[in-house]
Order: sequence, then C-alpha cells, then structure tokens
Amino acid sequence: MKIITMDTSKCVGCRNCELACAFANSKETCERKASMIRVNHYIEEHAVIPMTCLHCEEPWCMAVCPAGAIVRDPVTNAVVIQQERCAGCKMCSLACPYGNIHFDVKLQVSRKCDLCGGKPKCVGHCIAAALNYEEIEDYSARVRKRVDIQLAERMKHRCSTNGGDGEDVR
Repeated sequence: MKIITMDTSKCVGCRNCELACAFANSKETCERKASMIRVNHYIEEHAVIPMTCLHCEEPWCMAVCPAGAIVRDPVTNAVVIQQERCAGCKMCSLACPYGNIHFDVKLQVSRKCDLCGGKPKCVGHCIAAALNYEEIEDYSARVRKRVDIQLAERMKHRCSTNGGDGEDVR
C-alpha cells in the first residue's frame, strides 16, 4: 500500500504542495482553501509541518459516515469521499483525529485527499523532497534504520563517556 510520507526536517514551508493540490482539485485556482494538504507553520517552535489525509487502515471517518459516502479506492487504497453521496453532515470532519477533512461551503460537501488517483500532485511539486509517495513497508524500513542508527550512536556515546560499561551514569 502506497502512502504520502512526510519528512518534516526537510520541509521549507514553501507551500508548493498546497498550490499544486489546489489547482489539481479546482482546475482554476491555487487558493489554499481548494487544497487538501496544509502546511502548518509553528513559529515559536521553529517547525513547519505538512499535513494531509493519512488514509488510515481503519478510518474513523468512514465508520461514522451515515450516507456511506466514504469508501476505499480499490486501485490506490485511498480513502475517498464520493461527493455525490455526501450529505454534508460533517460527521467525518468531527471523527478525523488529524483534522484532515475539509468542508466545501459552496458545494456543501466534505472533501479530503484522494491521492490524485495514485499520482499525488503535492509530492511532484515538493522542492525539498519532504513529501514522498511510497510503499508503507519501504517507509517503515527507512524509519527503523534511522532509529537504529540513532540508538547505536547513543549507545556508543554512553559507552565512551562512562568507561565503556554501557551503564547510564546520570
């Protein structure tokens, strides 16, 4: 299963992903309100975090939709909203623990990332390579390797600072 992964350490906050998504969704504008990805700027924390739907394995939004408008795409495995079936009740927005479902006031329907049919425009326009569209297994392996390296470095540092016995001497 492919997902959009985000490396927040690489994001420069340019918002190209938002612009690409907005245009892909509206076909006429690059306004942020048309985008299904949001780049959140946390000035005090010196952090920039892109966020979009995570296409959960067990999506709460799908479980609470009274109209049955939220389904899993059999090709991309994306959790998608069938707008023609959406009742506009916003239950899915309330259920999403990540706040990644948006409401289109003009159309009176909920909207969210649909992975652009398997070719996410946000990923293709990310100048910093902070966004990737990859198999979840590949992402998990990369994260495990990074964590393993960090742990090995910590252990190495601890051993060198307290006589090599590996005990933490705090």
